Amino acid sequence: MTFLQLQPLTAEQLLAVVELDQLCFGQLWTLDGYKRELESPNSDLLVIEEVSGKERVISQSTQYGRENFAPTALSTEGDSPLERSLVGIGCLWAILEEAHITILGVHPNYRGQGLGQALLYALLKKAWKRRLEWATLEVRASNRPAQSLYEKFGFQEVGRRRRYYKDTGEDALILWRSGLQTPEFQQTLSDWHSTISDRFGYSGWQLLEADEFKG
Repeated sequence: MTFLQLQPLTAEQLLAVVELDQLCFGQLWTLDGYKRELESPNSDLLVIEEVSGKERVISQSTQYGRENFAPTALSTEGDSPLERSLVGIGCLWAILEEAHITILGVHPNYRGQGLGQALLYALLKKAWKRRLEWATLEVRASNRPAQSLYEKFGFQEVGRRRRYYKDTGEDALILWRSGLQTPEFQQTLSDWHSTISDRFGYSGWQLLEADEFKG
């Protein structure tokens, strides 16, 4: 069985995250850049890791299906090692009351399967726990799939940065999502969690999440 593990980036994953960055963004950040983000108290750097091999699931608290988007643990059976590879990455900066989402990327072979939704949910959950009031990000004007994802999570276009992307000279749309500390946002997080859980269950993925990302 194959699992997807959502967790904060660790120092042991730094080289792998640079390789994923190259695939997703053409080297947006260097190794030193990721080290700085990992060490910064104002950054949350999250990854999704594919884990496969001969393993068993321990501390399983729920059955397969809606509630399977829940923390579990993996252990190897016998001498068979687990194979791990990073397939998704997300990052936010906490700036005063703002969560600035700086990175959201999924390995090209894993796109369109809900990993971007899981990362965006986890980043917004982090922003909520930090007591941040709103979230913002930039997205390429031509990137309709990404814009559609952000719209599902309540982001709205509030501006445009002309020729923001140096590789193509393309404009960036500025998107904004307010109300992270309103009473209803906690229920919104729970609803997103259920929706993502359903999607992974139907797709046959087992997504393991740290306690901090639970709905």
